[in-house]
Amino acid sequence: MTTATSQVGSTPESLGSGLKSRHLTMMGLGSAIGAGLFLGTGVGIKIAGPAILLAYIFAGIMIVFVMQMLGEMAAARPLSGSFSAYAEQAFGHWAGFTLGWLYWFMLVMVMGAEMTGAAGFMSNWFGVPPWIPALVCVVIFAVINLAKVRGFGEFEFWFAFIKVGVIIVFLIIGVLLIFGLLPGHEPVGLSNFLGEKGFMPNGISGVAAGLLAVAFAFGGIEIVTIAAAESDNPAHNVGVAVRSTITRIAVFYLGAVLVITMLLPYDEIGDKKDIADSPFTVILAQAGVPAITTVMEVVIVLALLSAFNAQIYGTSRFVYSLANRGNAPKMFAETNRDGVPTKAVMLSMFFAFASVGLQFWNNQTLLQILFNAVGGSLLVVWGFIIASYIKLHPQLERNGEITEVRMWGYPWLAWITLAMLVILTGLMLSDPNAQGQVIAVIVAVALLVALSFTAKRGREMTAANKRAYEAATRRVK
Repeated sequence: MTTATSQVGSTPESLGSGLKSRHLTMMGLGSAIGAGLFLGTGVGIKIAGPAILLAYIFAGIMIVFVMQMLGEMAAARPLSGSFSAYAEQAFGHWAGFTLGWLYWFMLVMVMGAEMTGAAGFMSNWFGVPPWIPALVCVVIFAVINLAKVRGFGEFEFWFAFIKVGVIIVFLIIGVLLIFGLLPGHEPVGLSNFLGEKGFMPNGISGVAAGLLAVAFAFGGIEIVTIAAAESDNPAHNVGVAVRSTITRIAVFYLGAVLVITMLLPYDEIGDKKDIADSPFTVILAQAGVPAITTVMEVVIVLALLSAFNAQIYGTSRFVYSLANRGNAPKMFAETNRDGVPTKAVMLSMFFAFASVGLQFWNNQTLLQILFNAVGGSLLVVWGFIIASYIKLHPQLERNGEITEVRMWGYPWLAWITLAMLVILTGLMLSDPNAQGQVIAVIVAVALLVALSFTAKRGREMTAANKRAYEAATRRVK
């Protein structure tokens, strides 16, 4: 038995239900906290010194505002297409089509990179070629994502909980080391944090360069709003999940960076992404944690697999939503009796594994082009979220659709957030190493916009969804 119905207004779609706020929160954490936190944190610190905290604060404030805007729209209109659906409601078919497929492409490429990294570790553990653990994991995650959404949510909750637990343990041990509360350790004071060259050893330019290294650290938490359509109480659960996810990620990232800069001289932190050089590994080794390199390998693999699992969910729901809105073949709008879009899940699994194969093939020129486009995609996603909010907020207000989740200071904070995003884009354009990301994503967006005009949306859109879409776009209370 299959269904292919959907809503574009404020009623959840015909997907399954059962996700609770704790599931949504952990899905956001699972997608946003990956190996980058454990391996890449040292890169930003090496560039900017302890002042990298300012870069994290800048990026954190921006994403807090973006997520609050997105949370307002998601709680009012819980749709699996999330910001793609809101962009379509605000600006038309081209915007929804472009944003939906751009985000899908971004997640597929990121999933391939995550599985490649995890498979590399596991192949060393078991002495087998990397494609074997990659294939086994992809099959396992296919089964998980084809199950009832409540089961998926429960699995992802505990999967993400493990790495969250590790971060909490790291923060506790770090604080004990800072204050000399562990046997054999003296308080460290501010000698490392301020250092010989001060808090900002490389000046404002160092902080700006550091911002480019950490700007996308918070990317991934938007999956919270993608899952809203399958929540048993969208308005309440989305609000709780958005607030708690933002708070926890801010504590984890800022807390981890603060601990690292207090305990390690910034110029001695390794800038290579090797586990032995990871600041997490070095600090836990100082505390005498046994076999810490092996422990961190396991944690990083779990972080990669958790993010992979959450993103399989996100890509499949995006394809489902695109199909319901006439932006993808209609067969991907079908769900089974448990409300799982099985064909959309299988499509995401196929391309995820193809992406893994692409990276094992290791054509550096092609991979560089693709990942340049991925690197700039979040700029487009965040920009569309802000613009959609500015356009839709008056309509939501007029229709009485706004729930307990509400963005503050309309419209000024939205415009300030957009200005922060423009600053970030300007920094990327001024950096030769980052220019390629902006240029590649501009090309990708232009191609998708052109393709959007060839899609026969009105003919392919499911009948029920077409009626709901037309009602939503002309709704005036």
